[in-house]
Amino acid sequence: MKKFLALVLAALMVFSLAACGGNQAESAAKVKIIDINLTEEQYAFGVDKDQPELLADVNAFIAKIMKDGTFDEICNKYFGDGEPTAVKSAVEDPSKDQLVVATNAAFAPFEYMEGDSYYGIDMEIAALLAEELGKELVINNMKFDSVCLSVGEHKCDIAMAGLTINETRKESVNFTDSYYNAYQKLIVKADDTTFDACQTAADVDEIINADGTKTVGYQNGTTGNFYVVGDEEWGFAGLKAQPKGYDNGALAVQDLLNGNIDYVIIDADPAVRIVENFNAIG
Repeated sequence: MKKFLALVLAALMVFSLAACGGNQAESAAKVKIIDINLTEEQYAFGVDKDQPELLADVNAFIAKIMKDGTFDEICNKYFGDGEPTAVKSAVEDPSKDQLVVATNAAFAPFEYMEGDSYYGIDMEIAALLAEELGKELVINNMKFDSVCLSVGEHKCDIAMAGLTINETRKESVNFTDSYYNAYQKLIVKADDTTFDACQTAADVDEIINADGTKTVGYQNGTTGNFYVVGDEEWGFAGLKAQPKGYDNGALAVQDLLNGNIDYVIIDADPAVRIVENFNAIG
């Protein structure tokens, strides 16, 4: 993945308040991110296995937008000073030449909704991809754990939903070339000092696993889900904690604030957006 200066600067603004061993979060803050990467993973799009031509076209398009700076420009809209572009979905019509995209629009900054418009890195790429292919864009918004399945069942052409490349998902889709590196992060209450001395993911795991009584939330079907419950194919041993899944990360963080769970594990960039939104609420 290319290193984006804007991403680093935006992340540091939040992470500087939350890093292990760092300064206390501001008094107004409600939640914070522990600045330790629990995983390293790669995002890609998942294409219908019966459409090898589409897979080739998407890989060519990814290479093109990486080379000509388009991808950087899109990322700057969400990590820098650019202005996000609204993306509209057409109504699905089998009689038309359409690109049908499966997503879960509760994963900012990659995909989210405001009104009836879609926004996010993946959604802007989807719009440009459809234009490149000369197709009308249709976006089907669904639960995250249905995204790859819908493509595997040929109900959609491509999954664009902040997808981590994984062998299990390869049973349903053919993954494109990777376009983004991602990481899992831990979210805690702003006044929680439990992890202040942590230096590594192993340190974080050791604390969570200490007595097996902690409850950890995550978005269903995501890497965070498998990190918590454990999965051999993902290479995750799992945590000695009580798992609790949610339809999206914001619901998990709300339950953290409600005192119903102890921690939340979610992808780093959505974690930044969720934490910023909760801390902005008076």
